[in-house]
Amino acid sequence: MKVTIVGAGNVGATCADVISYRGIASEVVLLDIKEGFAEGKALDIMQCATNTGFNTKVSGVTNDYSKTAGSDVVVITSGIPRKPGMTREELIGINAGIVKTVAENVLKFSPDTIIVVVSNPMDTMTYLALKSTGLPKNRIIGMGGALDSSRFRTYLSLALDKPANDISAMVIGGHGDTTMIPLTRLASYNGIPVTEFLSEEVLQKVAADTMVGGATLTGLLGTSAWYAPGASVAFLVDSILNDQKKMIACSVFVEGEYGQNDICIGVPCIIGKNGVEEILDIKLNDQEKTLFAKSADAVRGMNDALKSILV
Repeated sequence: MKVTIVGAGNVGATCADVISYRGIASEVVLLDIKEGFAEGKALDIMQCATNTGFNTKVSGVTNDYSKTAGSDVVVITSGIPRKPGMTREELIGINAGIVKTVAENVLKFSPDTIIVVVSNPMDTMTYLALKSTGLPKNRIIGMGGALDSSRFRTYLSLALDKPANDISAMVIGGHGDTTMIPLTRLASYNGIPVTEFLSEEVLQKVAADTMVGGATLTGLLGTSAWYAPGASVAFLVDSILNDQKKMIACSVFVEGEYGQNDICIGVPCIIGKNGVEEILDIKLNDQEKTLFAKSADAVRGMNDALKSILV
């Protein structure tokens, strides 16, 4: 199985490292426009092999899409990262042209690939990739929900003082500081609702911390986070390549699901060898439905900025 990661920056390189270390794919290609950058990252990762025991072949190329031929999955991380005080929405004008060009180039050499979009604003870039390529909707997946849900589970584990891997929790809606919806009502610790252990006040703080999880790290680091985003991409790619059919919140194209149409937004999906194999219709309460509709309106508003690009 072959995976191409376009963009060898922090997120892309971390994704390549996790995929290699865990043996998710037999081959990983890193591609970047900066001369020698992807080659250097790939060589650095390969030099870990004898100490960590992986056998994945990792290579890097400078803007040569022919080397990506035959990729089963292509991950797009290209674009500028957020800086302190910058919202994901402010990145639209810069990153839209990059994502469109990358998607078109990879399909020349891997026409049957599944594309995973990481570039921000992620829901809008996922919608752009879908509309500009004309691919079936199951083959374009936005990663954001996997990352947001991971952060949600982390904050819940801190509040509970219990292992994050014993906690089930999901974030749906747009991948933005004001549009994501941590489903506190449905979160559980080893099958027991977390509402049995945590007060409403604590749960609201957990939800609020989750929503600004990315911005918090940007403020601390001076740039976007990369360890958790990279690992979240690898988690999603693993479910595709190994047909694991995991339920993962992903940004996908909806056609009537959750009362929405013609946008890509985070919803629970079954992810397998065909990409998005099913969108799960979980029952939201009235408050959650209202929040989801509001989130969808915000995402749709951002998509309006793509009109000139999609003409």
